[in-house]
Amino acid sequence: MVAATRLGDGWVWLAIALLLLMGGGAQLRALAAGAVAAAFASTALVLLKRRIRRPRPCALAPHPLFGHIRPPDRFSFPSGHSMNAFAVNTVLALHYPPLAPLLALVAASIAASRVVLGLHYVSDVVAGSLLGAGIGVFTFLVLLG
Repeated sequence: MVAATRLGDGWVWLAIALLLLMGGGAQLRALAAGAVAAAFASTALVLLKRRIRRPRPCALAPHPLFGHIRPPDRFSFPSGHSMNAFAVNTVLALHYPPLAPLLALVAASIAASRVVLGLHYVSDVVAGSLLGAGIGVFTFLVLLG
């Protein structure tokens, strides 16, 4: 689960961006749309977390097995890892339908890991995933659809 949560820390997005950058053409459009989706998701995340300010479950009691994972901030709702994973992966899945199952698995693994590691409540992850997927669909339709 630690490996899955680390996928959402940013390095996997950089690797995907580099692959798309090397492809040129339509891949550059997918890269731009993914970056826009990530920017929208990050903006929504900051606005929602500042407004809702829900403490993380690990702030109440450290996870017995994974207490060494440090959260990126104090608040849990919504899950930023989930929101970004679903925003970017939805854009890419709609642009590259054959990759949709793999991309869905990656996004779901990132989201599930946040609950298993005690960093988020299930509702944080569900909300982040749905918001991210919505942002991804909207971005795809506006920029690539």
